[in-house]
Amino acid sequence: MDCIFCKIANGEIPCKKVYEDENVIAFHDLDPQAPTHVLIIPKTHIGSAMEINEENSGVIGHIYEVAAKISGDLGLENGFRIVNNCGEDGGQTVHHIHFHLLGGRSMKWPPG
Repeated sequence: MDCIFCKIANGEIPCKKVYEDENVIAFHDLDPQAPTHVLIIPKTHIGSAMEINEENSGVIGHIYEVAAKISGDLGLENGFRIVNNCGEDGGQTVHHIHFHLLGGRSMKWPPG
């Protein structure tokens, strides 16, 4: 499998790491869309939210726990946005489930 996020999780590609444990790694996005833009990914390959099931859903809950910890560590006390793009129509460009944690500015809706 030629998955860039699997390579990052395995340490084959360097990243500016924010957090890591046995199940998850979080790192700064190379093309930030907000003053704080961190990607949080499971180390186990899950292609998208369409592949979440009973066997792998625990790591998704853990990702939200990690997001709460990271937001505190990064001083996002006024709030943040978590985005998950799913599938081609959802704008997913890397087919390894990942969550964008965006903060450091007021988020508008629709996104912008």
